[in-house]
Amino acid sequence: MHFKILGKILWTETIALGHSIRELRRLNRVYGKTSWRKRKGVAKIRLTDGAVKLAELHWYEGHGKGKKEIKIKKYLE
Repeated sequence: MHFKILGKILWTETIALGHSIRELRRLNRVYGKTSWRKRKGVAKIRLTDGAVKLAELHWYEGHGKGKKEIKIKKYLE
């Protein structure tokens, strides 16, 4: 499901670093070798059907690479 983030991602926190990330080998292969973090946060999103929801998002963030593979973990409303 595709979505658009409305505003800023709030209450961000790191949930895994470096070798504790299960997908580390794949991330290095696809996006390039860097220091990766798995992060989570809360944001308002707009779904493809136009509905606006508050959701917890998870993503990978690499130094110099930015946010990659943002996904909806759960809806908070």
